[in-house]
Amino acid sequence: MFSHISTIGQKRSIKDMTWIEKNSYRLAKLIFQFLNKQALFISLSVPAAKKRFPVKKKLSPKRKTKKKFSIKWKFAITGIILMLLSPFYYGYVLKGVTSAFHWIRDVGGNPNYRVYKSFDIRIPTNYKIHGIDVSSYQGKIDWQKVKNMREDSVHISFAFIKATEGVLLVDPYFQRNWREAPKAGITCGAYHYFRPRFNGKLQANFFLQNVKIQKGDLPIVVDIEELDGVQPAKMRGELKDFFKQIQIKSKVKPIIYSGLKFYQDNLLGYFDDYPLWIAHYYEPELSLGNTITWKFWQHSDEAKVNGINHVVDFDVFNGDSLAFKKLLVH
Repeated sequence: MFSHISTIGQKRSIKDMTWIEKNSYRLAKLIFQFLNKQALFISLSVPAAKKRFPVKKKLSPKRKTKKKFSIKWKFAITGIILMLLSPFYYGYVLKGVTSAFHWIRDVGGNPNYRVYKSFDIRIPTNYKIHGIDVSSYQGKIDWQKVKNMREDSVHISFAFIKATEGVLLVDPYFQRNWREAPKAGITCGAYHYFRPRFNGKLQANFFLQNVKIQKGDLPIVVDIEELDGVQPAKMRGELKDFFKQIQIKSKVKPIIYSGLKFYQDNLLGYFDDYPLWIAHYYEPELSLGNTITWKFWQHSDEAKVNGINHVVDFDVFNGDSLAFKKLLVH
């Protein structure tokens, strides 16, 4: 008992311990080592929590939000774009601008010389009988459409058709036009384009070889509008021979067609007893004085007519229906 007490507070070695004490010591040591290893493993596998400080959020600048178009607006904008891209739109715009221009131009103008929208030209309204003159330039013509076209009282009653030129040229559309126009109910006349440098008599014979004049036709027309490199006297001599041969062969007195200036400079005073057809454009009246009497007036060269793909000359007859019938070949 005294020996045990004497050992309290002294450090004892393993050699001094009993068997039980030794094993208890070793077991405690193993447990301590095991616990130390487990604590080290846990410390390595689980990272230490970092101290977090509150972070101030950066305020991004407010973006301007785009206003979204409604479906109705999208359809409306798409429709406008398609309309602007359509060729029909420009046709309507052009037609509207042209009509407005004509309306403004007509304000305060001559009421007897107004625009007819269908024909797209001004037409003198003092004349009741209207017609056209055509050649191969107008191409293939639908004469029934020509006949059916009408605006107010203006419609096409007659047509002068080019037949020949000089001594060799026949208009390629003459035979078709000469055949189809009367079928549509249009009164027709044939014309020859006169070339002063060629023999007048030969030109007359060439014309008559290609044109068969019948009762109810308009008289033969000679189109003379250039000197063709010869002197005026030479031109008039050949023209006189042409007239003479035509009248001998056909018994028809020809009509002279010419521009106003050319007629006044080269023909006035020489062939005054022949019916006259004058070309003088874009004027409300044809004023030739009291000494000149005319039968036909070509007042425009840019008319638009149904059935014809190109612009065409537009004419009026100076007289009523009785005078017109009297002029026809009998």
